[in-house]
Amino acid sequence: MRCSGQFILLSVLGVFACPGAETKVDFKRDVQPIFEQRCYECHGEKKQKSGLRLDRKAAALQGGDSGKPSLVPGNSSDSPLLQRLTSPDPDEVMPPKGDKLTDAQVTLLRQWIDGGAVWPEDGMKPEKKHWAYEKPMRPAVPQFKRTVGGVGKASSLTAASPMTLPNPIDAFVLEKLQQEKLKPSPETDRATLIRRVSLDLIGLPPSMQEVETFISDKSADAYHKVIDRLLASPHFGERWARPWLDLARYADTAGYESDNRRTMWPWRDWVITALNRNMPFDQFTIEQIAGDLLPGATQEQKIATGFHRNTMSNNEGGTDDEEFRHEAVVDRVNTTMAVWMATTMSCAQCHNHKYDPLTMKEYYQLYAFLNNTADTDKPDERPTLKVFAAGQEKELAKRRETLKAAEARWKEAVRQPEITNAFVAWETRATLEATNSPATNAPAGASIEKAKKKNDPKESSEEIRKILVLSADERDEKQRAKLKEHFESIAPKLKEPRDGLAAVRKAEKEFNDAIPIVSVMEELRKPRETHTLVRGSFLTKGESVSAGVPAVFQPLRGHTSNRLAFARWLVDTNNPLTARVTMNRIWEQIFGIGIVETSEDFGTQSEPPSHPALLDWLATEFMHPSVPPASRRQDSSETRPDAASTPWDSKRMLKLIVTSATYRQSSKVTPELFQRDPYNRLLARGPRRRLEAEMVRDQSLAVSGLLSPKMGGAPVMPPQPDGVWQVVYSGDKWETSKGEDKYRRGLYTFWRRTSPYPSMVSFDAPSREFCVIRRPRSNTPLQALTLLNDPAYVECAQALAKRILKEGGTTPEQRAAFGVRVCLARDAKKEEARALAALAEKELARYKEDTGSAAKLVKFAGADTKEKFDAAELAAWTVVANVLLNLDEFVMKQ
Repeated sequence: MRCSGQFILLSVLGVFACPGAETKVDFKRDVQPIFEQRCYECHGEKKQKSGLRLDRKAAALQGGDSGKPSLVPGNSSDSPLLQRLTSPDPDEVMPPKGDKLTDAQVTLLRQWIDGGAVWPEDGMKPEKKHWAYEKPMRPAVPQFKRTVGGVGKASSLTAASPMTLPNPIDAFVLEKLQQEKLKPSPETDRATLIRRVSLDLIGLPPSMQEVETFISDKSADAYHKVIDRLLASPHFGERWARPWLDLARYADTAGYESDNRRTMWPWRDWVITALNRNMPFDQFTIEQIAGDLLPGATQEQKIATGFHRNTMSNNEGGTDDEEFRHEAVVDRVNTTMAVWMATTMSCAQCHNHKYDPLTMKEYYQLYAFLNNTADTDKPDERPTLKVFAAGQEKELAKRRETLKAAEARWKEAVRQPEITNAFVAWETRATLEATNSPATNAPAGASIEKAKKKNDPKESSEEIRKILVLSADERDEKQRAKLKEHFESIAPKLKEPRDGLAAVRKAEKEFNDAIPIVSVMEELRKPRETHTLVRGSFLTKGESVSAGVPAVFQPLRGHTSNRLAFARWLVDTNNPLTARVTMNRIWEQIFGIGIVETSEDFGTQSEPPSHPALLDWLATEFMHPSVPPASRRQDSSETRPDAASTPWDSKRMLKLIVTSATYRQSSKVTPELFQRDPYNRLLARGPRRRLEAEMVRDQSLAVSGLLSPKMGGAPVMPPQPDGVWQVVYSGDKWETSKGEDKYRRGLYTFWRRTSPYPSMVSFDAPSREFCVIRRPRSNTPLQALTLLNDPAYVECAQALAKRILKEGGTTPEQRAAFGVRVCLARDAKKEEARALAALAEKELARYKEDTGSAAKLVKFAGADTKEKFDAAELAAWTVVANVLLNLDEFVMKQ
């Protein structure tokens, strides 16, 4: 049949001359044009008839539905491709319609195959993989000579006689700048630098005292002391957990339409703690992917596996549990490959990848690693784990022993003869009362009414009455037991042991209920069978597959093929991508754009790296840290990596970046730089970008004095406009947190996937329904409107106004200068102070005339009425503070 067989080739016009015998066939020049013009319509990116694809080397070598390769390098006679092109059978020959290939074209293809079918991946040099699929090798660090000027300053160096810069990052950057005939920018001022590095490392601005201390510290290691303090801060983990939560699609609800609450915050706290402890990144990876499979797995390692329990679950009526369990596994495959390898694996879920050397079968081999967990998309979110704080497990065991003792005392009390006799007397009396009033609407009798008043939890009084109206012979054992239980619940003589047991039970339950339960990964004892899924449908199974990794990458080590082996494969030092991808993401967080701009995709369609050698150096240094020379000078330009550096040390790499001269450059843009390099891809200036959504709010809370330093725990609900939540299914409501919980960092804000915190959404925060590798950065009027009018920000403005009035001096100019210093970490320019002072005086005059508006603004911002402030003055400075919190410089890191 014409449509069956190894492949189908459609004919389009195109004739190419056969090169001479001494001319080597070149794939790009000679072969690919034939494929493009004659084959790709049916066997290319958009269509793959008979499962064959000829626009990718790996796919062509694998073949189509027959399972046989379409060509055999070195042997054109045994290559189905040539056999079909030259077949005399009109039902077999390809292309099936139109003109056949010319003799010249067939000869050219034959020569190409016999010559080894040299097929460079994606236009690279022959036999060379796409750059990202090659294992990174440590490049030589460019060397320079010193010229007149400061030691180690990038601006004082030129390429000439050998000399290694104190920080290798600067060497790679300077080499590129010299190639582009550009000069680096001078170092920024100290106030800007400490604000920049504070925001980068802990996500919070420096205090006024911290700024003053740094500016006045003239020691050679003043900057290093700042960095070491920031890296040791517990707020470091909070700042760097934020992007990881996006990657892990962390939320406090399950997603989909009903979007019910779930408890995942213990995993979020695990991430913060792991980052603060500087857990090596390979361990950080393994514990999140397969911590439960580690020998003697600890509670923390099991909690870590919550990374992949952040997938959405769907418990709406009528849904198929297996369908959404499958969707969760798909999400785990896609997320894992995106986070660690910047690979768009999802493109291979329904067919072979259209650009990268990844097949559909390989997709389901990866799927098999993650297909053997016990979660089944059930409402209880099992499997789960109780998360005990220090001492809690022992305390719970102690309370359970106390409960056991109370239950024993109770059993002993009810067995006493006097209680048995009292029960017989009560039963006789209650039976008589019930018999004399058998009708349902009649009084139940005094003995039963006592139980009704006690609100007996076991049986209603009416149910007990129905048993009592039966004769003793008619009652079965279950009914007699219910009567006795009912009596024990009301007997006066049992009050003391009964109340004691109830109190112990209540205390044990309250303590037990307060211990959070988090969803975790758990491996099935008997693995599921995994199949390819036709067109990605969980209902249409294809061939059976076993766990495995894509052939384009390094092979799996060892003999096991479970999640733990997969996790170790991800951080194998032979893996070409994980270290590059991770360092690129860290670089992106610092500079606003990665060395590879497409940080979500390192595949063949990605943007090329701006500094490929630098990226490879960072990746290899991350995995295999070099030992620093013992004779290094300890001046402000040194990186000073610890002598005992360990592999996969994220804090060390961050310190390396932020101590570089590249990072410390001024971010001011000259006309030349703006024209030559508007997006700072060449790094001729320092980083400048808008703060992330959470950081914008955190900074406002910090400078206003409202920010709570409390870490960890259940999510909180800061103020948000009424009516944002419309939860039909559960009637769930946003209950604004009280006390300091109202002012906690944005990281701890309750995250509902169908309705994320609105002011953060305005600043490009995602819904976290799926993994987000990099957030977009928009600039819209909604952002300014949010900062001006959102009650949460108006409250921050008023708190800042109080600081200004209490700490900022007595004159408007002094107060204005204080406000600038608090918000921007620098001294105010005279014209800035004058303009803000004039605004304050203007607003003060207005509010003195309109006392009602002053009182309304003060009340709107939630001012503490116990504090003694003149309403007009507080309102006027609230306006000024509101302006400060809306400055471009305030919401930017520069």
